[in-house]
Amino acid sequence: MKETRYFYVPEAASVRELPADETSHAVRVLRLAVGDDMMLMDGAGCFYRATVTMASNHHCMYEIQETLPQAKTWLGRIHLAIAPTKLIERMEWMIEKAVEIGVDEISFLNCRFSERQVVKIPRLEKIVVSAMKQSRKAWKTSLHDMHSFNDFISADRQGGKFIAHCYEEIPRDGLFELLKQQPVTGDVTILIGPEGDFSIEEVREAVSRGWQSVHLGTSRLRTETAGLSAVMMAQLNKQL
Repeated sequence: MKETRYFYVPEAASVRELPADETSHAVRVLRLAVGDDMMLMDGAGCFYRATVTMASNHHCMYEIQETLPQAKTWLGRIHLAIAPTKLIERMEWMIEKAVEIGVDEISFLNCRFSERQVVKIPRLEKIVVSAMKQSRKAWKTSLHDMHSFNDFISADRQGGKFIAHCYEEIPRDGLFELLKQQPVTGDVTILIGPEGDFSIEEVREAVSRGWQSVHLGTSRLRTETAGLSAVMMAQLNKQL
């Protein structure tokens, strides 16, 4: 039985042609032809069963056969805000895995000890889309460009707000245990610092603004591992 192929098509219900990058993959790599079936995902909660009506090197037209609204598999919204690593490959790996597990938003932080102040959102968007298709997610994870740490923690945010750090002199609770105490339908935002951690002043400032001081367990984790662990903890507490 031929495997069903998934393609990301924003506003799939109102257009009838795959985007250029998806067309290249569908026609040149997968060799889809007129009459072949495919599945479209709009990133906004719907899948669409469709049939190819025209295929050429530069265009792939389709006709929708069935609209398939999807139910989200977790409650509330999960927002990870993380300082990107100096080696961007490590951040790309984390984004791929976090999307596969399930995260609504990822923001990037410029902190005192950050070793990277710039991220290329278009490249990271491609990783998000690939992971979304691989894991059959109906909702596309939103990526937000770099924010200064102070601007991010000062913004008004709903739900639980947590900052993970390694300073023993600042009281911390386990993130997983605190998430258990939060309403399962509530939103959650988790801050993960750079490879040298947040500065202690940044942690104290966040706590003074209502962010809860947390740890992720007994192991000292790399930035990308900490980010992925935080997403998984949130997912485990928000499963339907």
